[in-house]
Amino acid sequence: MELGFGSYGFGFLAGLLSTLSPCVLPLVPVLLGSATSMHPRAPLALAGGLAISYATIGTLLAWAGTALSIDTGVFRLLGATTLALLGVVLLSGSLQQRFATATSGLSAAGSSLISLAQPDGLWGQFAIGLMLGVVWSPCVGPTLGAAVVLASQGSHLPQAALLMGVFGIGAALPVVALAYVSRGAMVKMRGNLMRAGKTGKIAMGVIMVAVAGLMLSGTDKAMEAWLVDHSPAWLTALTTRF
Repeated sequence: MELGFGSYGFGFLAGLLSTLSPCVLPLVPVLLGSATSMHPRAPLALAGGLAISYATIGTLLAWAGTALSIDTGVFRLLGATTLALLGVVLLSGSLQQRFATATSGLSAAGSSLISLAQPDGLWGQFAIGLMLGVVWSPCVGPTLGAAVVLASQGSHLPQAALLMGVFGIGAALPVVALAYVSRGAMVKMRGNLMRAGKTGKIAMGVIMVAVAGLMLSGTDKAMEAWLVDHSPAWLTALTTRF
């Protein structure tokens, strides 16, 4: 399956909603306050490490899924089913909490690594960002998992890596944006951002369940062919280059 513009847009939105999660967003001001005290550009290093961490974790998971050499039809069925289940999780706050609890061991291991890290300077904050990708993965598991499932449907590994890179950029963007607003504005914005994240997760959950239904019925193939036929040549070339 060739990943088109819509797939990358979905990956970006999933990354954005990951950072707007209730278990992540409240921690961002604290991390940014600490980072800024180290170096004026430390938040950028922190966000860069976070983006690379998510992109690496997601690419490895997507590669592992395709490396199993499962029959294409079976792999597609498993991917659609997983996407539907993750969509249902996003529609329920309690299910998201249970998901985070079930995968808390990974988060605890990442927290231990962060406690040993030396946060001084840009490289220290970059390392903290790398570790945050591990620490926050259980909490953002549904959105990260959705991006991984979509990436694993790509025909080539570079496509999966690009989509997960876009996911990482989406996750890092709110960190960068919040780093350069005043503390007072950050506190005022946090409530609105959390509500937007909650609404966005519900919308994404609905989309994921719908996409899973299209994949299971085969309708997505017909839609993909129609979009390719009616898209400008430059857009088709851009979104299928890798």
